[in-house]
Amino acid sequence: MKKLSKYFIINLAFLGAISFGFVEEPTKITWETLRDVTFKKKWSAEESMFILYPTFGPKVAGLQGKDVVLTGYMIPVDVDANMYVLSANPYSSCFFCGQAGPESVVQVKFKKTTKRFNTDDRITVKGTLKLNADDINELNYILSNADLVQQ
Repeated sequence: MKKLSKYFIINLAFLGAISFGFVEEPTKITWETLRDVTFKKKWSAEESMFILYPTFGPKVAGLQGKDVVLTGYMIPVDVDANMYVLSANPYSSCFFCGQAGPESVVQVKFKKTTKRFNTDDRITVKGTLKLNADDINELNYILSNADLVQQ
């Protein structure tokens, strides 16, 4: 019997992991899912103002650190710094214009961005969901290691 190459064995193990469900497919989520959060106003002495701090519900808390897929409207904040926001609503109705809550936007950190997005491009992205309850310089929802799935 011929010796199997190391490469073949590794690929075989990977295919076995997929067939037995060890490699998890990303979870498709909706903006409705992200509404499972409540906010409490607290005074921030550092910022000298009230800030909304989130308490994530069980639906959202269970997604922490998982790969998810989400569709929304793109808002390029600072392209050079890889700062993008995905919104449940077009820019004219988004959180930054006072028409929705902080649960309606997700900060997107792309692995690499070779594509230029326009405001209100409707896209689907995949990334790892991070829940942020403490850092007021970032949004409550962050998709890291994100990739464009569909535009």
